[in-house]
Order: sequence, then C-alpha cells, then structure tokens
Amino acid sequence: MHLAPRALRRAAVAASIALLATAVGCAPQSEDDANAKASGSTGTTCAKGKLATKSSGKLTVATDEPAYEPWFKDDKPASGKGFESAVAYAVAKQLGYDNSAVVWQSVPFNKAFAPGEKTFDFDINQVSISAERKKAVDFSSGYYDVRQAVIALKGTKAAKAKSIADLKGLKLGAQVGTTSLNYIEDVVKPTREAAAYAKNDQAKSALQNGQVDAIVVDLPTAFYITAAEVTDGTIVGQFENQGGTPEQFGLVLDKGSALTSCVTAAVDALRKDGTLAKLEQEWLSDAVDAPVLK
Repeated sequence: MHLAPRALRRAAVAASIALLATAVGCAPQSEDDANAKASGSTGTTCAKGKLATKSSGKLTVATDEPAYEPWFKDDKPASGKGFESAVAYAVAKQLGYDNSAVVWQSVPFNKAFAPGEKTFDFDINQVSISAERKKAVDFSSGYYDVRQAVIALKGTKAAKAKSIADLKGLKLGAQVGTTSLNYIEDVVKPTREAAAYAKNDQAKSALQNGQVDAIVVDLPTAFYITAAEVTDGTIVGQFENQGGTPEQFGLVLDKGSALTSCVTAAVDALRKDGTLAKLEQEWLSDAVDAPVLK
C-alpha cells in the first residue's frame, strides 16, 4: 500500500521529532544539572528558608518536657536561652528561618529516636549519636562533646568512690534509654541491677530518698543538679570516653530525611565559625571539670 505525498511528509516529520526526543533524552547532562536533580543536594533541598519541612515555611523543633537546665532556661525551649535552645535557633538561622518561623513541639526522650515517622523536622534533647540509634533515625553531625558523670549525696559511701571498682557494689540509677544507663551496665557492670527511670526528675528523687546510692547523668547536667536542685549532692567523678572517640550529642531526624545533609551542613558551619564554642562558653562554662573514674 502506497502513502500519499502529504502522508509521507507527516510521517517524516513525526520520525524526526521522535529521533530528536531520543537524542535529547540520551544527551549527557552537565554536572550542575545532575547535582540539581540529586536527592538531598544542596542546590535543590537546602535553599534558605525553603526546605521540605513538615510545615511549609516553618521549622518544627522538638524536645522533651520538662526541658532541663543548662540545656534550656526555666523550662522554656522557645526562649532562646540555655545551650540547646540557643543551638536550635542558630541552626534555624543557618537554614534560613528566623526565630518567628521556629515551632516547638514536646516529644518524650525515648520517642525521639524510636523507629517510625517523626512529627518534627529535628529533635534536640541531649541525644547521643550511636550506631544502634542510627538504625532507626538520622543524626546531624555532633554539636556537643559530652561525658557521663556520677552524682551521690555528700557524706555517703558512694560519694567517696575513687574508681569504677568502687561503684560496682552500689545501687545505681539513670534515665531509661540513655547512654548514662549504658555506662552503668556496660562500664561499671554493678553487682546490683541498675534502676531505670522514665525521667531524670525521678532518678533525682530516688537519690534523695535513698532508693539508689548514686545516679548517672551527663556532666553539664550533673553540675546543674548539684548546684541548684540536689544541693546536698556531689559529683563523684566522670567517665572516660569509650572506644577512643568522644560521645557526641546530635540533632535527630527522620530516617532518610531529605533535611539531614542540610542540617548537618548547618551544624558544621556553626562549629567552624566558632558559634558552638561561644554558646558552650556562655551556657556550659560551669561544667568544666570533675575527677576521672578509671
């Protein structure tokens, strides 16, 4: 069957268009184009103030309730006062969000890094970065290097401990799900089962009531507790870092979050320009030293 001249022309045009489309589709992309389309690339997802956040134009930040000092001042995360509150707003600024665009949310400590989709963009709550937790959530780079410390009541046997061996026969307590509890179980390895509490407040009450001989918390919190809350308490000492690397607090994000690289870049920038060191000096300067338990 022969085609009419007009039909032949239409067929030739269609074939040319198809060939052109194929050529364009197979043409090599420039490196810039490829980067722009890459998932999590800074060119696309880290545009200032235009991240793919839970609420458009807003940055939702979570922490536990109550929010303890010296991390937050007067249990008011939105005040910008206290180390972690100040860090959260500094990160937000790096990401292109002013203070009015930051929305705070209350999330229990353990829930922050439990498996499952999150309701926040990132959580800041003294959550130590660990390989086990990374199975369920993403972390930013570390914003604070931390050590764990032991608190006991003055004049007690526990207060006189000079080494890890001196702690082994004591009843020790810490908040559940924390590296503080891990240090009791994995480093001290006490002969008596450790007491785990839902909140640090409960651990402090147990210490004051004589239900435990000592509790373990991070060092800055230990300084605050003994200075302002358990005034008859004393810091027995601090533990050395395990494994040769410092324990670090990181911001917690959804597993596979498109924001992880952006938030990490923001934290890295704050460390590089000295902002984190400045905030640490401002809010954590009292937590300077304690005997090392070996």
